[in-house]
Formats: sequence, C-alpha cells, structure tokens
Amino acid sequence: MPAISISRFMTLVVALLCAQLHVARAADAVLEVRVGKQQQSLARTDLLKHPALRTITIPADVSYKKPMQYRALPLLAILRDISQVDTLQFKAADGFVANIPAQSFRGGAEAWLAIEVPQTPWPALKAGGPSAGPFYLVWLAPGKSHITQEQWPYQIAVISDVTPLHSRYPQIKPDAAVDSAAWRGMQVYATQCASCHQVNGGGDAAVGPDLNRPANPTEYFHDVYLRKYLRDPAAVRSWPGMTMPGFADNVMSESQMDDLLAYLRQMALQK
Repeated sequence: MPAISISRFMTLVVALLCAQLHVARAADAVLEVRVGKQQQSLARTDLLKHPALRTITIPADVSYKKPMQYRALPLLAILRDISQVDTLQFKAADGFVANIPAQSFRGGAEAWLAIEVPQTPWPALKAGGPSAGPFYLVWLAPGKSHITQEQWPYQIAVISDVTPLHSRYPQIKPDAAVDSAAWRGMQVYATQCASCHQVNGGGDAAVGPDLNRPANPTEYFHDVYLRKYLRDPAAVRSWPGMTMPGFADNVMSESQMDDLLAYLRQMALQK
C-alpha cells in the first residue's frame, strides 16, 4: 500500500475512534447527587448495572399521558439516607425545579428513577423535541402520598437536599397568620407553581414569569378568568411553545385554588 494511502487510512481510523468516543461519552449521561454526606456523580451506564434495576410499568404516566414501561431503580436504592432531609430538590436540564417534601418518599407512593436506555430511547415529549430522559422521577401508587403532576420531574440533572422554599427565600412569605388562607396558599404555590415561577424574585426556577413583579396575575386577570386560566390555560389564551399545564380539580381543589388566590392577592401588596 502506498505511503499516502496508509496515512489517509490512519487518519480515518483516528477520526472514527474519536467519533465513537464522543458518542460513548454523550450516551453516558451523569446524575449529580448532593444529599447530606452523599456527594456523587452517577453515570447512567453504572446505574443500568445496579442490582436493584427493574422493569416497571406506569399505568398513567403524567408526562406521556399514557401507560409507559421503564427500566428503573427505587429512588431510595440510590440515595443512602434521607432520614434527616426536609426537602429533596430535583433540577432539570431545562431549568425546571421540583422541591418535594422528603416525607413523600417515606411511605405510601413508590418513587422510582426511570433511566433511558440509549439503545431504546423513549419517545419525544413533543414532536421534534427531546424525551423525558435520561433520568425521570416516576411514581407507583402516587395517590397514596398525594403526589401532584409537578412532582414528576424529567430530564433530571441534579438531586440535592434543601430547606423549605420559604426559609431560603423569605420574600415569598405573606404577611399573614400561619393558619390563614394566604399562608396555606403559599404552600399551594410551593407545590404547584414554584417549579416554574418565582415570587418577588424568590425561588429556584425561572422557566415562567415572576408571579408578582412587575405585575401580579390578580391585578390583570378578572377572578373568573384567572380561575379558568388555572384550570385550562389554552381556554383563555395560547401561543406557540406554550408549556403551562392546567390544574384539574383532582390536582388543585377549589379550596386550594381559593387559598392560592388569597396568597397572590396578599403578595400584590408586598412588592
């Protein structure tokens, strides 16, 4: 073989090996865990070899709106000890943040970390978009722990332990008694809204607009339309790329919505 051909051949071999290495690295997604003394970077390839790995079926997947089957690990098989944890935070690659009380993981509903297998990728969440992978928190029997739709974070990048939202961001606290509708509404906000929205610049996520600055929804929505918007956003207004879900009455009851609106009205006075 002429020397020039050997040189070209070797160049092609090196390029191919580099490309394969790049693909391998891209496929080997990493989950960061920062819970108490557990500070780890967990590679997907290693998690898929975990002895507790199972195939599970989710009868009514919140994100895909249909039954789904996953290779998954019990979340508590990954996290060593959450006995002293108040809240587990799940940060997604797109900026979504779910803060879930640790008590939700200690009985009733079963929390599983679904892991997308590179060779059998999950469907796209929307046409032309990414899937819920590589890591997705799913639940078996979610009703036993009153798990809401905002507590199914996908595209998870980091799991960490945090204190309650209002202790880290005091600007979201209403000037009201702890047994008031406004205070209860803050808890509804923390569970249902804080995954995407801040209040007064306080909060972990910023996917959607701040709910108090520069204007509060109670200041520009008539009460009837605000309630309708919360139940079915597209029934009031819609736009390309709209992502806000509606909150059915089995997700946010009428009394919870009353409390949330009481909270927003109070916060409109606290800018």
